[in-house]
Amino acid sequence: MDVERGKAMQKNNTNNNNGESDEMSTTTVDWRGRPSNPSKHGGMRAAAFVLGVQGFEIMAIAAVGNNLITYVINEMHFPLSKAANIVTNFIGTIFLLALFGGYLSDSYLGSFWTMLIFGFVELSGFILLSVQAHVAQLKPALCNMVAQESNGKVCEEAKGIEALIFFMALYLVALGSGCVKPNMIAHGGDQFNSKQSKKLSTYFNAAYFAFSVGELVALTVLVWVQTHSGMDIGFGISAIVMAMGLICLVSGTLVYKNKRPRGSIFTPISQVLVAAFLKRNKVCPSDVKVLHGNSNSNNLHYTSYNASDSLIHTERFRFLDKACIKVEEGSSYKREGGWRLCSVTQVEQVKILISVLPIFACTIVFNTILAQLQTFSVQQGSQMNTKITKSFSIPPASLQAIPYILLLFLVPIYDKFFVPFARKFTGHDSGLSPLQRIGTGLFISTFSMVSAALMEKHRRETAVNHQKLLSIFYITPQFLIFGLSEMLTAVGLIEFFYKQSLKGMQSFLTAMTYCSYSFGFYFSSVLVTLINKVTSSSNKGWLTDNDLNKDKLDFFYWFLAALSFLNFLNYLFWAHCFSYNPSVLATSQQHVSPHDFNSSQINEDYNNNNNVAPLTYKS
Repeated sequence: MDVERGKAMQKNNTNNNNGESDEMSTTTVDWRGRPSNPSKHGGMRAAAFVLGVQGFEIMAIAAVGNNLITYVINEMHFPLSKAANIVTNFIGTIFLLALFGGYLSDSYLGSFWTMLIFGFVELSGFILLSVQAHVAQLKPALCNMVAQESNGKVCEEAKGIEALIFFMALYLVALGSGCVKPNMIAHGGDQFNSKQSKKLSTYFNAAYFAFSVGELVALTVLVWVQTHSGMDIGFGISAIVMAMGLICLVSGTLVYKNKRPRGSIFTPISQVLVAAFLKRNKVCPSDVKVLHGNSNSNNLHYTSYNASDSLIHTERFRFLDKACIKVEEGSSYKREGGWRLCSVTQVEQVKILISVLPIFACTIVFNTILAQLQTFSVQQGSQMNTKITKSFSIPPASLQAIPYILLLFLVPIYDKFFVPFARKFTGHDSGLSPLQRIGTGLFISTFSMVSAALMEKHRRETAVNHQKLLSIFYITPQFLIFGLSEMLTAVGLIEFFYKQSLKGMQSFLTAMTYCSYSFGFYFSSVLVTLINKVTSSSNKGWLTDNDLNKDKLDFFYWFLAALSFLNFLNYLFWAHCFSYNPSVLATSQQHVSPHDFNSSQINEDYNNNNNVAPLTYKS
């Protein structure tokens, strides 16, 4: 048995080294559950259907989310600060629920079925929103929120059944979108194997291009429809667009490669933590080859088809290695269960999860800035001259389309010209490494808030002192700057998490990138509340009025600019400290380069009798 198993493992390893397709066929299946065929399944053809789903889904949700604050204020009659928090909490919940969607996918349903099921949940939310916006009895009576103070009339805020239906519809959309989003990226990425690193990088850029197209259509055509034909028609169109996305998803069924769910992804993680705690008094051995399940030892207890399935031991977080210590009883080892004895690969997976958390945390402030562009910046636009001609005006929510117009040209140029050029210097298949890309985007985002603060001060002074409205185009720089930073940070973060190559956790790790959006939007709500409390204690609060001409929104923007720059410095520290597991490095990067935010360091000792000394690559 052992001899046959060893021959099978040797054959698998030989095939993998020769770049053959055993990895694809043994780990993925077609729609019938049979092993996938590389000539029929996967690749960019299959990923194209996923890109279509992404374009339609973001089109539908962006048309709702980016103009939601207008609907919440004008038709549901919530005050500005409360309306801003409703929007940020809604968007934050979408991204928080991405973790739930990623967990369901990796553990039980798979990416395809998770997208299909929760796509219909999202569709039902759009339909319910459209019904409420159309039926007058399900909304408060018509009232002008801006003029309510001058005419002495107080607009009635939505409550009771009106609020219940509104929030039910809103959070059906949030549940559906949250569970669909991470699986779109992961399912598209699953169509490529580890030998197709360049194609995978192109896919991530193409995914952001599809995202940009969806956002652009939503922020121009759909928002214009909402503004001129009513929110009921606008929400109805979002429902139609979402239905088109589901049709696109189903159309690719025959060519998809699907990864089988592996059961609860939290069980092996929990086992490591429990086992390490139970053996907290043990001393880690100096020779790591005696640890249970060390792939560098001769005691290989399982067959591995992927580099990520057999992770090399690293020296970081050594306290977790105690989970791999075998307890001796007399002359033989005591037989222990999974909750007391774990493999090195299990432990290394937990180490990777712990290592990526600081990188994840550094993107929260970045997404707090994004929250302002979808709330207060839209309100800024509503206080400006939106007319292009006498008969045509730009809806304030359409301001967010400006960076996506730029990105429609910038993303292809970045992928076709900048990436090959940068690849010659950095050696990375992606041109810039994911960590470089994230850091560059975080640095640029600071200037978005600087631009917003300068413009808001000028807008308010012009309106108050000269009774003039600035052109809405004055607000474009803050959107353009952030659009560029988002292209770098968002794609870099998704690529960084996906390429950690943790076994069976691609959807969950991708969901963590969306969770960053969630925390960013929640943090925005907390900041708004705290800023109002602190600034109201000695004077009138910065954001207490519904009128931006009386508020001090520029002060809030300056505060965010300073916070963003400090966050960038914090990121530099953690990026410098981050180290890849060598197995992940071998899978995700074909070239090693010292050109990163920190000095790269590769300590490679020797290969002897299949025993590879631990090494660390800092990136």
